[in-house]
Amino acid sequence: MTARIVVGYTATSAGADAVALAARLAHASASAVDVVVVLPADGRSVITPPDAAYDRYLRDQASAWLSQAAEQVPEGVKTRTHVRYADSFAEGLVTAAADFEASYIVVGAANGGLRGRHRLGTVADELLHSSNVPVVLAPEGARRTEAGAGITRITAAVGTRPGADALLQESIALAVATSAELRLVSLVSVDLPASVNTGVIRIAGAAHADDVLTQALAALPDDIDAEVIVARGDSIEDAVSHLGWEPGELAVVGSSRLAQPRRLFLGSTAAKMLHELPVPMVVVPRTRSTESGQQ
Repeated sequence: MTARIVVGYTATSAGADAVALAARLAHASASAVDVVVVLPADGRSVITPPDAAYDRYLRDQASAWLSQAAEQVPEGVKTRTHVRYADSFAEGLVTAAADFEASYIVVGAANGGLRGRHRLGTVADELLHSSNVPVVLAPEGARRTEAGAGITRITAAVGTRPGADALLQESIALAVATSAELRLVSLVSVDLPASVNTGVIRIAGAAHADDVLTQALAALPDDIDAEVIVARGDSIEDAVSHLGWEPGELAVVGSSRLAQPRRLFLGSTAAKMLHELPVPMVVVPRTRSTESGQQ
């Protein structure tokens, strides 16, 4: 069965960024794109009278927006469009992803962000604290990257906290699906308490990198190689800014250990990374499993 990618669309530059990234990911992984516009649920408050004409106008406008979005998807990528109703945009996307058995939900950055950087809006923030499938965040300007550029490398920020196994599995699956290189980054050396002395930090970083490499080699298919590096810097932000990033790269991070099972919750490390990342970020639920049939 063809994998599905849900993209939340609004008629803004952020919506165009989300569609472009979803199309690029779909093109690289032979997946289909489901472009979704979410309208307010039919239920109205008792003080708001029904207005059939206005409801019809909203549906027509949403259909026009979806036609516009579909035109942005290159030929060769299977695309379907949908108007959904929900109490919130994020809720509508989560429900759509469940109904379509989608592997990912893609959304754009909030308006006003720096080009190539992330700025979370209300929808993205809500998704990052509620979704049960990975959320892919498109940075501002993602629409300027051609779909045919593909996905060149998957970089996974692997730590020692619960959820690391799910993150590694998701990263390997992405690398296999997109024929991309795999880079595993250990953040242990910059994610330890400030009171820890530098000698302990060096030892912890080297030990963690060796452990990550051992696990990765055991889980990797024969035709996929992985590079393992230890991030260096005075902080998470500093370390991320000094890592080399390719235009066709995806960064993969795990959900916070505080997340409920099979739900996202953006942790402090991922939030710090987000401020410096010049590439799309994929956030994976802590207890994500491929047993459900999703990649």
